[in-house]
Amino acid sequence: MTKNKYLSLAVIILITFLAPVIGSYATSEFKEPWYSQLILPSFNPPSWVFAPVWSTLYIMMSLAIWKIWIKTFDSKILKIYFVHIFFNSTWTVVFFGLHQIGLALLNLMIILIFIIILMKEYFNKDIISYILMIPYLSWSGYAFILNSAIFLLN
Repeated sequence: MTKNKYLSLAVIILITFLAPVIGSYATSEFKEPWYSQLILPSFNPPSWVFAPVWSTLYIMMSLAIWKIWIKTFDSKILKIYFVHIFFNSTWTVVFFGLHQIGLALLNLMIILIFIIILMKEYFNKDIISYILMIPYLSWSGYAFILNSAIFLLN
């Protein structure tokens, strides 16, 4: 059982980290010169902040769903999580790849809804999983405000 438990963690982390791999490609290929020409809000963080923040958040959300999975084996929650990861991975493609700021904002709304759904599910099943999602919800809320400001400024 222990071996399968840690194998499931590895699979969850691998699938979760596909999102930033896809995002990194879209960012590196299509970000510039478009992004440099945008009017950015004063609270836009420097580019170097995003990689460590997102890496930490991806680990935390992976641990959260893994704890739920090994406790409940609820495939419904796992499916919701992976659909959420799909939307998470598409934000970067929509924003940096397609240069669609408004559509990216809609995508972020969907991500926020999924985060809230997951957190509601986690709350009664594993409080640590719920707590692990709070920074992700906070950062995604900040991303929503940032994306909204970029949309309004451009």
